[in-house]
Amino acid sequence: MNIQITGVEPKFEHNLRLIADLFYEECSLSVNPMDNPDIIVNFQINRAKKISIIAELVETQTNHRLSTQHEKDSEFLPGTKEWDKEARHAIAYAFLILLQDLTGMIQKWGTLTGIRPTKLLHSKLNQGYTKEEAHAYLEKNYMIKQEKLELMQTIVDNQLRTIPDLFSLQNEVSIYIGIPFCPTKCAYCTFPAYAINGRQGSVNSFLGGLHYEMREIGKWLKENGINITTIYFGGGTPTSITAEEMDMLYEEMYESFPNIDKVREVTVEAGRPDTITVEKINVLKKWNIDRISINPQSYIQETLKAIGRHHTVEETIEKFKLAREMGMTNINMDLIIGLPGEGLREFEYTLNETVKLMPESLTVHTLSFKRASEMTQHKDKYKVADRNEVQRMMNMATDWTKDHGYRPYYLYRQKNILGNLENIGYSMHGQESLYNILIMEEQQTIIGLGCGAASKLVHPKTKKITRFANPKDPKTYNDKYEYYTNEKVKLLSELFVK
Repeated sequence: MNIQITGVEPKFEHNLRLIADLFYEECSLSVNPMDNPDIIVNFQINRAKKISIIAELVETQTNHRLSTQHEKDSEFLPGTKEWDKEARHAIAYAFLILLQDLTGMIQKWGTLTGIRPTKLLHSKLNQGYTKEEAHAYLEKNYMIKQEKLELMQTIVDNQLRTIPDLFSLQNEVSIYIGIPFCPTKCAYCTFPAYAINGRQGSVNSFLGGLHYEMREIGKWLKENGINITTIYFGGGTPTSITAEEMDMLYEEMYESFPNIDKVREVTVEAGRPDTITVEKINVLKKWNIDRISINPQSYIQETLKAIGRHHTVEETIEKFKLAREMGMTNINMDLIIGLPGEGLREFEYTLNETVKLMPESLTVHTLSFKRASEMTQHKDKYKVADRNEVQRMMNMATDWTKDHGYRPYYLYRQKNILGNLENIGYSMHGQESLYNILIMEEQQTIIGLGCGAASKLVHPKTKKITRFANPKDPKTYNDKYEYYTNEKVKLLSELFVK
């Protein structure tokens, strides 16, 4: 689908492309002239404090025409950044209406293309809006449908029940520790993840740098009296390294970080079942780490093979039972809706297998075609369900989790996600991941340590967010970890030290 836009400046093109992508899997959109466009959309914008937009769409082959008009009051003057932001919303609003009318597809998230919808609702409620007023605002300004508003409200309520002081944690931090190794790399993955086989030299060097980062950041936290709320070991697969390496890493955590007894939660992703052993579970228990992830993604063996996960369905079940028998009482599992070759029947089978294990929490992802993934680069090899079937799978997951005592507690969305849906974390009462809530709602600084780890520095007063990322490949990280650690310390000092 080729869409020619007229009447708007180039600075609005990106946002319009995001809206078009909600409707068309293969779409080219431009504010510059293009040859043989399928659709031409013309905008007439009244540049005053009341932003008035008239938009007309023409299908060039049939000369079929649609039009709409939208007005939005603004407190700001044309030419300011604030006015441009509101104009961008208004233009997107009119464009969405035209494409919904043209295609008959209703976007339940409205014009929202961002990652964190619940952050918007939290913001309105913190400004003193009642729930009804906040919902009305989001419906009017973003066209979010009631179904999604109710989902957002349920999640917000569960988050505040889980972390009552969510908006008072700005003077603490959480820690993310990235281990960039996996047994193999999954076809849908774009995380920093390198096959560990044959890379022991890189692993050894990387761990040396990571221990250095932990010591230096821990020293800074102690000197400035800053406590840690949660610690999350991600990756990659943190259990790809040996039990001995894990033991030394957690010992470093206890020695380097301040007041470790006050940390509310430590999570280790053991997402690949083929990395879990008795020795590694004993190490986790030794250091009082109880929350882990063991991720099936699917219980269909052909699917696991197609996406590059070189373990069996039986191994997932065996390792889950092993962890449970050894006393792990807070286990998360991830499932993915819309994996290649899977439809409603296959997803129902996966849910039926999940009920036999009943993990404490379950994250239901919707497949996203991430730009740098193997799956995206070779889309013709990976046949996935259409958006209607993906929606039915999501509905099935919603009903299943409710029927089995799970409650949604965090949500995020991604670009190029099938069916313009979402990823939802569900849990049993009291088993929510605190880190997942904190990373999504952006109320405190998250310090990223390790290869590929990104720090998200949230100003304690203004809430302005600054991002600082470590190198994604082990060699660059090994060469420059001291530099990146020192730069983080500088940024943290600017943020917290008065």
